[in-house]
Amino acid sequence: MTQTAAGKNSVLNAKLVGAYLFAALCIIPSVALAQECLSDGLETTPNDNFTAVTTSTLLDVTTDLVWRRCSEGQTWNGSTCEGEAIKYTWQAALQLAHQASDEDLLGWRLPNVKELASITERDCVRPAVNSSLFPATPPDDFWTSTPSADDPDRAWVVAFFNASHSIKEKDRFIYVRLVRTFTTDE
Repeated sequence: MTQTAAGKNSVLNAKLVGAYLFAALCIIPSVALAQECLSDGLETTPNDNFTAVTTSTLLDVTTDLVWRRCSEGQTWNGSTCEGEAIKYTWQAALQLAHQASDEDLLGWRLPNVKELASITERDCVRPAVNSSLFPATPPDDFWTSTPSADDPDRAWVVAFFNASHSIKEKDRFIYVRLVRTFTTDE
């Protein structure tokens, strides 16, 4: 059976449309998930509020808290966070913080809900963070050390998608960023 020229053209056109559609679907998610910030908004975490303690940690001078620039699982390369952030259950996140503190004796811990909310950039979404200070932050939930007062099986998270807070089951896998209190002998 032979195809006519019109039939060959319609098959070719269908293949081209499919290729264009595939290319568009590959591009749209990266564009759709780009961070958006209000251009005339007042920054809630301006760069001036932070100073480097080490190359991979920042002191928030308004709270005296030292933050790891990268989410757990990522590493600081001198200009950005590399690698994949890792999700943990709430109990595993608490154990991770305890291990980190034991390794360098600096007192790393899981932040409480107010502490973690203090580094959200409320004028930005996807992620709701100052991305020059905390690059490559996943626009997703991060654990806090604050348990739910009403349900022992749940704890508070801060969503770095839009700077909101909610309560999640402790057995869910969620991202982690560690914090510690600044000491004057640093």
